[in-house]
Amino acid sequence: MVLSMLIAVGLLLAWVGERIVEAPGARYALTGLGALLMVAATVLRILRFTREEGALARVQRNLAFFGSLSLMALGLYALQSDVFTKLTGASLASGSPKLAGALAVLWPAVLVISLLTTLLMELAFATMAKAPTLEDGRVNEAMLSGLGLSFALIFAFSVQYVATERDAKADFSYFRVAKAGEATQKLVASFDEPLEVYLFFPPASDAAEAVANYFDELVATSPMLKVTRLDHAVEPVRAKDLGVSGNGTVLIKKGGRKESLFIGTEVEKARTQLRGLDAEVQKRLLQVAKSRRTVYLTGGHGERSQDPTGGMDQRATIEILYKTLQDQNFDVRTLTTAEGLGNDIPKDAAALFILGPQRAFSAPEAASIEAYAQRGGRLFIALDPENGLTFDELVGPLGLSFKPQNIAQERGTANVRPPPGPADRINIGTRTFSSHPVVTYLGRSNVPVLMLGAGGLEELPKHPADLTIDFAVRSMPDSWNDASGNFEFEAALGETKKAWGVVAAIERRAPSAKNEDAMRALVLADSDAIADLVLAQLQGNQYLVVDGFKWLLGDEQLSGATSTEVDVPLTRTRQQDTATFYGTTFLAPIAVIGVGLFARRRAKKPQSKENKS
Repeated sequence: MVLSMLIAVGLLLAWVGERIVEAPGARYALTGLGALLMVAATVLRILRFTREEGALARVQRNLAFFGSLSLMALGLYALQSDVFTKLTGASLASGSPKLAGALAVLWPAVLVISLLTTLLMELAFATMAKAPTLEDGRVNEAMLSGLGLSFALIFAFSVQYVATERDAKADFSYFRVAKAGEATQKLVASFDEPLEVYLFFPPASDAAEAVANYFDELVATSPMLKVTRLDHAVEPVRAKDLGVSGNGTVLIKKGGRKESLFIGTEVEKARTQLRGLDAEVQKRLLQVAKSRRTVYLTGGHGERSQDPTGGMDQRATIEILYKTLQDQNFDVRTLTTAEGLGNDIPKDAAALFILGPQRAFSAPEAASIEAYAQRGGRLFIALDPENGLTFDELVGPLGLSFKPQNIAQERGTANVRPPPGPADRINIGTRTFSSHPVVTYLGRSNVPVLMLGAGGLEELPKHPADLTIDFAVRSMPDSWNDASGNFEFEAALGETKKAWGVVAAIERRAPSAKNEDAMRALVLADSDAIADLVLAQLQGNQYLVVDGFKWLLGDEQLSGATSTEVDVPLTRTRQQDTATFYGTTFLAPIAVIGVGLFARRRAKKPQSKENKS
């Protein structure tokens, strides 16, 4: 024990000389004295075990070995310290940086092994000081315990060091911030004038990092985008000039236009805003970058509306479609006969929407719509077969015919459940898409589109030669027009199995016309496909609507996905709820009891045989 204490005192003197004393003379004196004490203790330990025999010799040998490790650790420290530099004229780090780094890690590890193992061995040895015989096995167990504990400490510190040097973040939680989507990146890349983004956050804000990472992706997309981070408390004058009242705000500015978005300064409180960050930023980019245009929705024919109308129309509303148009920076207005629908479509109409009419259009109304199309208008038409109208006055000039019979199919498609009953066969899911820009992203992502009772669209045998008709979405090849309404295929009634057109994209372009003068029309054979009931849940229908708008208005180059991390609602059918209830209430307990009885019965069989014998 005395020799081990002598080594400890030597180490303490060396530590005081190297870490506390600043005077060179005193430093070298203390460090040198500590080294001499350690050398002397090690030599005495070696001499002691050479004079002993048996168990005592083995214990002294092990103590001498681990005591010499302390002396080795001191030597390794000296090689990478300034003592080596003064002796050789050059530091070890300058000549061999990797060796210097290895020694800087190695000497503390060797010292920990030496001190911790020696301490446990000495404690075990001291308990047998007055024993008649020495049990060197107990000292060996203490030595192994010291080595194990030393290695565990070295491993823990090594992991901590590597984790600190190789710092990386990975978010495995459910919450994630929306990334910059394809559509937003394309929009930013299309800017030909500078766009400024100001992020008002305090330095310690954790939400600021999430927002900054999002805009870093957009900055890499376009040199026109400049992002500046400011603190409202530090620069109140500039914040006032930009119209920002506090931190946690994102301001997007282009020329004289500017739009702001409040996020908040704490991630925990800003989760909702951060999940839908891409959609909100895209909306404000459109508002500052593009001039506001007007679209008209026809009225007076039982069209779908934004608000429920009581007993008059029990169909699902189209509030989401309204909001989508407004998010795309459109001013949405209603156009009825009283407002001039039968005379002429307003000159400022960027597009005309006809959504789920239940009554036919009059001849003057149809004539004004056709005239609007002839001069390069844009039409979005969604029809329903339930009212039995063919709407020839609307689709005839576009080279189409509409069959007001529900299209049915017996099987579902990818991500759409098969119809559970005959009546559900008219709720068709499809991912049969053409290569048209309206469905480019749908085709690439293989996301299905759902129609809740669609009619059939067909191309007229004769139509103007300058019309180009593309059935962007078709039903599954085994679907048929259910003329009888019994949800069963009957060829005798003229029902035909084929891939029926349910979405058609029509374009008219004269040879000398410019792109902006081209007539474009998008015709859907089911207005339920764009109603709130469907758009709130199905991504495929959402992209059909958004990309359809963009193509209709000549912005198809901006089509693509909008990133979101908003929770998707989980929906179950009544049959699924019933199966879950009975399965968890009866089947699962019965199965557990059955397994238990089977195991108990098997356990009893060997015992009964032994008793018989």
